[in-house]
Amino acid sequence: MPEHKTLLVGLAGGTASGKTTIARNLSESWPGLLSIAHDRYYHTVPDPTRHNYDHPSALDSALLCDNLDRLLAGEPADLPCYDFATHTRLSSTERVRPAQVVLVEGILVLADPRLSRRFHLKVYVHAADDVRLLRRIRRDAVERARSVASVLHQYESTVRPMHMEYVAPCWERADMVLDGEAPLAAETERLAKAIRARL
Repeated sequence: MPEHKTLLVGLAGGTASGKTTIARNLSESWPGLLSIAHDRYYHTVPDPTRHNYDHPSALDSALLCDNLDRLLAGEPADLPCYDFATHTRLSSTERVRPAQVVLVEGILVLADPRLSRRFHLKVYVHAADDVRLLRRIRRDAVERARSVASVLHQYESTVRPMHMEYVAPCWERADMVLDGEAPLAAETERLAKAIRARL
């Protein structure tokens, strides 16, 4: 495996599969790691009630590719900032510097060929559909004050169809699959070992 000054890792998986927790765990235990959430690349949304957040076109992946290329070239990158309360991209940005490891996390990071081909390590977090749905209901009801009916409506209308079309096929493109139903501390360590092996 060739050596890279910056190792790019793509971490994908369905909604509520555990990928964000794994990314956070890894960031907290690895000082030299830069974690970037694909979610911060959402476009401004005029009408959130009618928007499909789970389609690849909802995200500005071209800008993410540009940011990653700058980091790979050893240059700082200005990441977009997104206000989820108003569903708008802010005029301000966050400047980040190159890191030994750059982890990009999101449901669709392996679905876009432009992104996928940039990653030196492609990882998919798998959890059963019913487990993910239960987690999403709990998360959105508690953290986002949403009704169960609204969560189920969104899941049925966009989340599940987009998962089947765009997210689930990424399993086959992954270099490794993590178990989102297993203790996530152990799965985080599995990923850490895989990253160290490629440095």
